[in-house]
Amino acid sequence: MVRPPLSQDERDRGELLGTLLRTARADRSMVEVAAAAGISVETLRKIERGRVPTPAFFTVAAIAGAVGLPLDELLARTTPVETGKLTA
Repeated sequence: MVRPPLSQDERDRGELLGTLLRTARADRSMVEVAAAAGISVETLRKIERGRVPTPAFFTVAAIAGAVGLPLDELLARTTPVETGKLTA
């Protein structure tokens, strides 16, 4: 099975997700947050930089929990209001 390429909107949403998670991490180190989330620092780095625009749900949930960002807020801030536009 070949995965279809991501749209620009999907890539933009992944970058926004990474920015929101990085902002919520604040002054905590990547090592600290990755350990709390049970993921590798490299995985966290890739998600924060938008290099993994569609990370697994449980990975996002673990990071959000580690940084104290409610999933409903994260969803609201990354859901397109209309095609081609994301909330910020």
